[in-house]
Amino acid sequence: MISLKRNIIANLAGSGWVALMSFTFIPFYIHFMGIESYGLVGFFMSLQAVLFILDLGLTATVSRELARLSVNAEPADRMRALVRTLELVYWGISLLICLGTILLSQWLAGEWLQSESLPKEKVAEAIMLMGFVIAARMPFGFYCGGLMGLQHQVLASVVKASTETVRNGGVVLVLWLLSPDITAFFLWQVGISVVATCVMGRCLWRSMPESLRSPRFDSGILRKLYRFAAGMSGIALVSILLMQMDKIILSKMLSLETFGYYTVASVVGMSLFFLATPIVSAYAPKLTQLASADECQQELIGRYHQGCQLMAVVIFPVAVTIALFSSEILLLWTQDANVVDSAHLSLSLLVTGTALNSIMNIPYSLQVAYGWTRLAFVLNLLLLMLQFPLLIIMTQYYGVVGAASVWLILNIVYVLVGVHMMHMHIITEEKWKWCLYDVLLPLCATVVVAVIGRYLVSETMSVTLIFISLVMITMLSFLAALFAAPLARGYLFLVLKRGTL
Repeated sequence: MISLKRNIIANLAGSGWVALMSFTFIPFYIHFMGIESYGLVGFFMSLQAVLFILDLGLTATVSRELARLSVNAEPADRMRALVRTLELVYWGISLLICLGTILLSQWLAGEWLQSESLPKEKVAEAIMLMGFVIAARMPFGFYCGGLMGLQHQVLASVVKASTETVRNGGVVLVLWLLSPDITAFFLWQVGISVVATCVMGRCLWRSMPESLRSPRFDSGILRKLYRFAAGMSGIALVSILLMQMDKIILSKMLSLETFGYYTVASVVGMSLFFLATPIVSAYAPKLTQLASADECQQELIGRYHQGCQLMAVVIFPVAVTIALFSSEILLLWTQDANVVDSAHLSLSLLVTGTALNSIMNIPYSLQVAYGWTRLAFVLNLLLLMLQFPLLIIMTQYYGVVGAASVWLILNIVYVLVGVHMMHMHIITEEKWKWCLYDVLLPLCATVVVAVIGRYLVSETMSVTLIFISLVMITMLSFLAALFAAPLARGYLFLVLKRGTL
């Protein structure tokens, strides 16, 4: 059996490296291209996320189905036909995305984005290249989801980490040695995205069981899976809009320069997903396997609480430290006082909202394991309906800080309502255990340590001493959270003692 410990470590290492690559080079992007061009990069990230709606739940479907088929020892022909069928559909969607982005590039450059120094022609050219990048990158995620479902997560993490290293490090060399230009930035992204997707696809096909028959498109597979895929697509639609609505609205209401500052805050605030995703990727297939076996109910409950506590132990120390020390972190990272002044309050609000969203990932994975997608879809849809008017009002009156506060408000509602509704239908006796042991105790322990650290750190300290202090506060907060989370603590101690699960 695949080691859950190995998957978690591989996913955390891979995502941690990806995050490090992303954060390390952002100050260089701003330095070479300017904050307005980086605002255009921020628009690209939002556009990419929004267009992921057209994934139609296929990535989640291939991951879940390969996990289910592998545990039931299904024939290799069935698994390979599943991947080939969904793969062909996915590439068709990607080509449509590329064409649509090209057709809309002139309108987006002239009517939507508020550029001041960049020529409209240059902006339109960059948007066209965005379409090629997104079309090439989306199948990368599909193939990665397949590897995750097969629990070849070490391989997936290695490919992702290698890709992001070349993607981010290489583009800095291009900007430095060839041209500090937004067009050069996206041309490099196109080339790397094509190569990375081909490599990840090859890895998935080589990881599946061998068969004497060539895989073929099977429309029957689509008819069988469309309900689950449609449910996952609906959830993805409203979830992505929830996470990207602020960027969509702000890219229209603000100049690219101001939007660039908000993008910096958003990148750091959403960075917690780099920590949350590896844990979800490791636990989701396991929960799916346990939910498929009626005799494993108690093990399912234990794994659920273990995953929730581990998520809290990993997320809360980082989130609380960033929220309390947002100014110091931005200054250490960018060395730009303008960025600090314009982004630190937004960062504190965004990272707090993201922390609340992250702790809901394991409960959501449990719902998916049971094939129950309705709750997440309906709840996210209601939050989306609330979000739009709130964003317009709060942005008009309070600017980017108002927009960031909406993200926090929505996630408070998400946690309070979502957990209650879920535990009315699934593992109904476990709600208060989740609230107390999985969330509140680790959170309180983290806050106590971080608040004490906030009073001890002074602006008069040297840069080096501030950095060391932040690292120490984060580590002590982690230890405090771990002490307050019995299942996560027991799991990690067992791993350290035996070296395996």
